[in-house]
Amino acid sequence: MKRIYLDFNATTPIHPEVAESMKPFLKDYFGNPSSNHWYGTQTKLMLEKSRKQIASFLNCSMDEVIFTSGGTESNNTALKGIAYANSDKGKHIITSEIEHPAILEVCKYLEKNGFDISYIGVDKYGMVNPEKIRSAITPSTILISIMHANNEVGTIQAIWEISKIARENNILFHTDAAQSAGKIPVDVEELGVDLLSIAGHKLYAPKGIGALYIRRGTKLEKLIHGADHERNMRAGTENLLEIIGLGKACELAKTEGNKRSKHLKSLRDQLYGELTEKLESVHLLGHPEKRLPNTLSIGFAGLDANTILSELENVAASAGAACHADQVDVSHVLAAMKIPDEIAMGAIRFSTGFSNTSEEISSAAKQIISTINNLKNTSASSFSPGLNPDKVKLTHFTQGLGCACKLKPQSLEKVLEKIPEFKNPNILVDMKSSDDAAVYKLNKDIAIVETVDFFTPVVDDPYSFGAIAAANSLSDIYAMGAKPLYALNIVGFPSTRLPMTVLEEILKGASDKVQEAGIGILGGHTIDDTEPKFGLVVTGMVHPEKILRNSGAKVGDALILTKPLGTGIISTAMKKGIVPEETISQVVNMMSRLNKTTAEIAEKHPVSACTDISGYGLLGHLREMLKASKVNATLQIKNIPLLDKAIEYAAIDIIPGGTKNNLNYVSDFLIADTNISTNDKILLADAQTSGGLLLSIPEKYSGKLIMELKNSGVEDAALIGHIDAQGEGYISLSNTWS
Repeated sequence: MKRIYLDFNATTPIHPEVAESMKPFLKDYFGNPSSNHWYGTQTKLMLEKSRKQIASFLNCSMDEVIFTSGGTESNNTALKGIAYANSDKGKHIITSEIEHPAILEVCKYLEKNGFDISYIGVDKYGMVNPEKIRSAITPSTILISIMHANNEVGTIQAIWEISKIARENNILFHTDAAQSAGKIPVDVEELGVDLLSIAGHKLYAPKGIGALYIRRGTKLEKLIHGADHERNMRAGTENLLEIIGLGKACELAKTEGNKRSKHLKSLRDQLYGELTEKLESVHLLGHPEKRLPNTLSIGFAGLDANTILSELENVAASAGAACHADQVDVSHVLAAMKIPDEIAMGAIRFSTGFSNTSEEISSAAKQIISTINNLKNTSASSFSPGLNPDKVKLTHFTQGLGCACKLKPQSLEKVLEKIPEFKNPNILVDMKSSDDAAVYKLNKDIAIVETVDFFTPVVDDPYSFGAIAAANSLSDIYAMGAKPLYALNIVGFPSTRLPMTVLEEILKGASDKVQEAGIGILGGHTIDDTEPKFGLVVTGMVHPEKILRNSGAKVGDALILTKPLGTGIISTAMKKGIVPEETISQVVNMMSRLNKTTAEIAEKHPVSACTDISGYGLLGHLREMLKASKVNATLQIKNIPLLDKAIEYAAIDIIPGGTKNNLNYVSDFLIADTNISTNDKILLADAQTSGGLLLSIPEKYSGKLIMELKNSGVEDAALIGHIDAQGEGYISLSNTWS
């Protein structure tokens, strides 16, 4: 099925005519515009032609336009430039609560540097009341910055009314027009602004180029120092290739503006009409009339937007909220509009572009309607039409990924503290500790170990998901030094979205894995759920005096890890479809591998403490071990086994949601060498699924244990650190052995 792009507010493709205009500057015209020879003169002429095209588009003079690297730099230059150049007059700036982060983050920065910022609220349509701007003005107000149109819901602000208030009070006025330029008229005289930002990639020009309009006479401090490029306002040799593209894009936007706007609005309204005709509980977000012609933000009540988009593989759009394990992250725009969470969590922004067709819109509408109905349908007799069970990608049917969707430990601890303790002399381990199971003593020789673990798909293949979930559940038994006896299934399955053959494959993968452990699945419990979830309740047996606990680590112990880190990161990349098959196979095999061999070998050695590494990452689980044992530890970064691709993906910020929280959880107890990067810490906090065991053992036994592990096929086993001293659970990160 053809993919349909409806996310033009995020970015636009380069217009064919824009691309053609840029081609000569890839090869023939390469001179520096500041050079005085023929090569420089030719490029200087074309540079100024582009400036003229942009000035014409904005209805200003050429000398009022400077080129930047994009909308973000334009906004930074406008706000910081005005703030620093006019701080002798005052330090108060007014903006709104729904601005783009390229404004809000600048304002937060200025607040830290002595400026006062007023954030004006909006109504239910995302509209700023100009009178609230007037009321916020003080004698020290030097700048007002209100966006022309909102990027999420499309609401167009009353810029002219606000600019009139600014002029009456002799206050400079800036507007971020990155989202409006090319969709509606952006005439600086009609708007009455002193500064205006545009971004090339929002109007069919390349990424990495933008412009800032600065009204003549406006005093501005430059941010980038060097030579006197751009009227001595922005140092650095001009990005000529992309400037040419921006100039052409602005020319096209001016000549095609009315026609383009009508086309965008027609498609937007067509999509809204087809959706509302077939669907109930569809809530329009943003102003019903004063809205960008291409922007349709809809809240699907009672559903999660990210789940919708995951299943809606062939339609590209953006979610208005993010769902994490223990909180709802509604966008700051929807929060400011006071949209109820039930609607905001299902908010999706569809934004049309000039290249879209009516046929595409109809196709997209059908797919959206089908997806919404499947998610809301309670009948157990249907699933996504045309879905081939053999080609199901399970991660597209869920937002959580494996153990990465665990609750925040700091939140969970507060809840567990309120649960009354059940006292019984036969209870050896309960939830008051950070161990992975409950242990009940039957007699002097036998204790029963009980664990439960389940999660949403971490890989696409159903059979592999079942095997990984089973291996992960069994790991808790092995981490306690116990032997498994039998297991029970725990299943959540969306029978309205997936065929039952998918569940069969999940259960088969789990069954094969528990047979490898030497036990069987004796029963279980299932519910119809909105997304697939699977795990096991496992019962095991251990001698009461041979239980391996989270506590017990001793000063002088070595720390041994038996599997590499990075499965959470790679699982996140898998969902994005960017992981090579070879890496997928490697990671699936690793997560499916039982910790049985490790546990059997560890049983023969004087292990002080043990835990398996899963959703809280190495740092989170080590922190729990150290806290329970009342000791501190040092980890040697270079000795910790890492998956190569995880290092690569973490460097480009492809990480599961829980990982950053894991790092935050341990941050107050983390001491790192100055040459250890944030990326290093992220890898150590990665939310693992079916990770290895972390063993604390007296140093003199560590070499023999590692040798035996490697000889038995646990090839990644490594000595990664040691217990330093008694303490409160501090973790030191080092690049050298001490």
